[in-house]
Amino acid sequence: MFCYQCEQTAKSTACTVKGVCGKKDEVATLQDLLVYALKGLALTVREARGKVDIEADVYRFLEEGLFTTLTNVNFDPEALAEWIGKAVEHRKALAVEADVVLDDPVAVFEPATDIDGLIAQGREVGINQEASDDPDVRALQHTLLFGLKGVSAYADHAHILGYRDEAVETFLVDALADLAHYGEGDLGYWLERVLGCGEANLKAMEILDRGNTETFGHPTPTPVPLGAKAGKAILVSGHDLLDLEALLEQTKDLGINVYTHGEMLPAHGYPKLKAYPHFYGNYGTAWQNQKREFVAFPGAILMTTNCLMEPQPEYEHNVFITGAVGWPGLPRVERDDFSAVIARALELPGFAADTRGKTVTVGFGRDAILSHAGAIVDLVKQGKIKHFLLVGGCDGAKPGRNYYTEFVEKAPADTVVLTLACGKYRFYDKDLGDIEGIPRLLDVGQCNDAYSAVQVALALADAFDVGVNELPLSMVLSWYEQKAVAILLSLLYLGIKDMRLGPTLPAFLTPNVVQYLIDNYDIKPITTPDEDLAAILA
Repeated sequence: MFCYQCEQTAKSTACTVKGVCGKKDEVATLQDLLVYALKGLALTVREARGKVDIEADVYRFLEEGLFTTLTNVNFDPEALAEWIGKAVEHRKALAVEADVVLDDPVAVFEPATDIDGLIAQGREVGINQEASDDPDVRALQHTLLFGLKGVSAYADHAHILGYRDEAVETFLVDALADLAHYGEGDLGYWLERVLGCGEANLKAMEILDRGNTETFGHPTPTPVPLGAKAGKAILVSGHDLLDLEALLEQTKDLGINVYTHGEMLPAHGYPKLKAYPHFYGNYGTAWQNQKREFVAFPGAILMTTNCLMEPQPEYEHNVFITGAVGWPGLPRVERDDFSAVIARALELPGFAADTRGKTVTVGFGRDAILSHAGAIVDLVKQGKIKHFLLVGGCDGAKPGRNYYTEFVEKAPADTVVLTLACGKYRFYDKDLGDIEGIPRLLDVGQCNDAYSAVQVALALADAFDVGVNELPLSMVLSWYEQKAVAILLSLLYLGIKDMRLGPTLPAFLTPNVVQYLIDNYDIKPITTPDEDLAAILA
């Protein structure tokens, strides 16, 4: 096993025995083999383009298959084995249809017929075997691969809503095919591909944003209770809004209250979703706390997309999975029939009484913020808003993330904090007050709503007639998994500079690649809140 795709990788180097995420060696090995099989499919798709019409299902399979290998998504060896087999079936069917003959090893790969055989094959095509011998080139190739996993997650979310982008699908295919030819290309070539991944991710987030807003409406500022309401309960975690809508529709008039967890919190801002009266509030915090929080939840739990941790015996019988999520033994349910989740919720006691808690406000998407653009610009010109601080990204269990709490707490009263993704849970319930009616803490949404934050920055740059890097705006980012990698690549593609990244820099970057980022983008590792605030506001 060799896995270093997330921030919490062992000793900030690599997980080589068992993943810090709970991933076993056999799962990591099968994920490597699935990536290998997907490269073979991508080579075949690239060769078949122009010869036959390639169905949307093939692109969707590539997206979801790659998404399956992202951190905290699928831990089920049997499911991964099935994915590998289907990848080869898709490749063979397309090769016959388009009369494609390739001799690349990945394009003629034949999977073993059992798990042990697949694991043996996977050990031959691990992440380091299928990459350049040059450590700097390998670093860029792995950055590209991990970025593609993030792009695939967003493209898959959008595809579920019926939204596609040909440029995103084309890049995904071509980049995977290029990674199959890892011995070709110099540093400049792979750097171009990495920045191209940032461009593709920006488009993927754009179509997902369009899918979410056209399906559920533009988010509006909405108070969300953090307490509980007496009655039966279902908790929804992950990212998929369509799953949430389906559950809300299927639980109407059943006396069940639906709560969000983790990255689902921003769902309360969407008009179509918050119209359901039994869509009550948010329970718990970020993904890494679920073992402690889920055991105390008195209802059923639905895990969508990713952010799953190993279910504990005390509550595993209450957890259901859907979409790309996988864990051995957990019951799988589909969006059109959540009856098993509902039945379990009705069996469990639910909350015995109302409990009071704080209230947080979500729904500050680009429409909500830019509707006050004139007032914001005036406050900046008057010197009442001195600086904007985008503090967001992934949360995690590794020590050092209290930096973000302290950073926000120490931000001066004439600054505005924008936040997104589950990193906000480090400070989401802080009362920072407002500046003449503009809240000092603006929750932009999920991690994919980085697109919305970018649009706000671009609009403000236009209003001030300056470049984005000339705005009084600083980004202080936390990362954990591969969607954060893809977002960082999008920001680099846009030419945004002077970003701070933590808690640690990615283990897959070599000193030379890090120096390139410093020299060309002025990217910085976080230090201390006091030092970083002093430098930002100097």
